[in-house]
Amino acid sequence: MGMVRSRESMNAYRMHARRGSFLIGAGGLVVLVAVTLIAAYFLRVQDASAGGDDIAPVAVEKGAPPPPTGVAVKPEASVDITFDKKTVKRTWADLGVAPGGAVDRGKAEAALVALKHELDRAPTNARMDLERRIIHKDEPGWGIDLYASMSAIEAAARGGASVLELEGAPIPPTFTVKDLGIEDISVVLGHYSTTFPVGEAARNDNLKLLASHMDGVIIQPGQEISFNAISGDRTEKEGYKVAHVITAGEMVDGMAGGSCQISTTLHAAAFFAGLKITDTTPHSRPSVYVPLGLDSTVVYPAKGAAGTDLKIKNAYKFPVAIHYRVARGEAEVEILGREKPFDKVEFIREVVEEKPFETVTREDDTIGVGHMVIDQPGFPGYKMFRYRNVYKGGKVIDRDKWTLNYKPVVEYVRMGVNPDPNLPPPKEKNAHMPKPAKGSTMKIVQ
Repeated sequence: MGMVRSRESMNAYRMHARRGSFLIGAGGLVVLVAVTLIAAYFLRVQDASAGGDDIAPVAVEKGAPPPPTGVAVKPEASVDITFDKKTVKRTWADLGVAPGGAVDRGKAEAALVALKHELDRAPTNARMDLERRIIHKDEPGWGIDLYASMSAIEAAARGGASVLELEGAPIPPTFTVKDLGIEDISVVLGHYSTTFPVGEAARNDNLKLLASHMDGVIIQPGQEISFNAISGDRTEKEGYKVAHVITAGEMVDGMAGGSCQISTTLHAAAFFAGLKITDTTPHSRPSVYVPLGLDSTVVYPAKGAAGTDLKIKNAYKFPVAIHYRVARGEAEVEILGREKPFDKVEFIREVVEEKPFETVTREDDTIGVGHMVIDQPGFPGYKMFRYRNVYKGGKVIDRDKWTLNYKPVVEYVRMGVNPDPNLPPPKEKNAHMPKPAKGSTMKIVQ
């Protein structure tokens, strides 16, 4: 029985050995096949590099940056940074890249902020060029996007790139054409100019300061503007000086002298531009720089419910802009818009009554007997009608009428009472007075 078990055991052992040999043989075959395939692959690669036709070379676009090597960049290596068609050089260390490709995000962010100052393209705000009558439109800028560019740095550093392209985002302008409130100032609707003596420095300074407040003012459709509201306080604190002003019909020195010339020139330009004149008051004494009937005086602060102000309203369907220029003895105003909705504007002045002036005589012991000095020439008063006719296609499309009253200007005379015969004769004063209104009507067309 012992021998029988021994033979059975031997048979089982032999069967197991045969199975093992079979498996070992199969495994060897697999290894052999794998080695053969690998060898064939390397042979094909070598054939391709030698100019074989089995594997086509990879096409690289001309001018494109080399593909990443897959090896992290070295911190001391330089990199071309491109943004918005501009290129600068930095080292990877400057961008916060450490050995192995790790990125210090704090240092990288600081580097990107510095690059923004160098590479960002600032937006362009909308503005008016009143001299050239052009509206410069707003344009967005282009700036480095910090967070998207941070990801670009990390990816480029890990991939071993030699060129880093930063990501950008638009920068909106702070002042648009919509904020400006007007899109077209190419047409002059109306204009007017007055002159002043360049030798009166204080008055000239007042004229320029007041004109600067009015220059560039935009009047929207249906909007009414107030001269006093725009100019504001006219005191020494705001930079105004003492110069000639008209008070109670007499020419004296006063603060902000020259204000009425600025309001008058604006009034005349608005008149010929067809704008509505909703509040205007003629001078108590005629002005030498404008015909009777076109002037408009202002007093600030305005007193009473009516006040003494110049108010203008835009009745057109489009906005208009005021361009005011004071230089070389001339104050000039243009009313600018997109179109001229009329052919011409006609100013007509009709005198209906003339009033004589009064003469006031004062004694002066500094002047010899028989001599006199006219401190202020007299000027007659007038009641007149002012008409404005607006024409289109040969027909009157709008007509306005005002009744104006100018009080007579008192004449002030100093009579000499000093009997000393050795006193020199007094010097005559140069009095600036307008010419009296001749005839019953006057017409100006623009």
